Amino acid sequence: LVKADLVITSGLATGIDAASHRGAIEAFGKTIAVMGTGLNRVYPQTHVTLAEKIVDSGGVLLSEFPRAAGSKAWHFPLRNRIISGLSIGTLVVEATMRSGSLITARFAGEQGREVFAVPGSIYNSRAQGCHYLIRQGAKLVEQPMDVLEEFPDLIKKIKAQIMETKCSVKKNKLDCKHKKLLDCIGFEITTVDILVTRINLPASQVVIMLLELELQGLIKTVMGGYIRILNKT
Repeated sequence: LVKADLVITSGLATGIDAASHRGAIEAFGKTIAVMGTGLNRVYPQTHVTLAEKIVDSGGVLLSEFPRAAGSKAWHFPLRNRIISGLSIGTLVVEATMRSGSLITARFAGEQGREVFAVPGSIYNSRAQGCHYLIRQGAKLVEQPMDVLEEFPDLIKKIKAQIMETKCSVKKNKLDCKHKKLLDCIGFEITTVDILVTRINLPASQVVIMLLELELQGLIKTVMGGYIRILNKT
């Protein structure tokens, strides 16, 4: 989602929240942490370093509470309305039936935002909240495009970026950067993160180059990354 220029908003809590922030940073994107404490009181304390990384990467720490305010149980469901309000959509990855994520999803619906949920095992209590949301009309999400297709303007923006740079890649003739990227992709799945590390270019540029290579029929998108197409140079 970050590679489509989306900003990830979450709550700096343990678990999915922290993973969302870290994932955005690792993908060279921006993320907003809406805190349930004051800005001077990061909670949990083990996330102080993560909070610093969020700011250092161009993200934002946001709180409606006094700077020195500590953690109160009622702070966290209250701040969830800000998380959903800042966002064009809310994606629930895991949730029990008592999870605060369901509160965020309810706020999102009331605010006219899109609600998405990732399904899980029927034997996993942490998937029950997601299944409940899907039954209530949330969109089932298995891959990033399931989210992006609900926002056609974003798709248009990505396609426009491709068209603007497409002239740099002649048919059946690759420039050195595209050739280097193609050489990094084999017949086993390679993730975007690995490709960004190998080619040492910004993630946003690598994503556009991958789309260009795919348009030429040289590579294929699969679950988890990209593979080379057989008999293509």
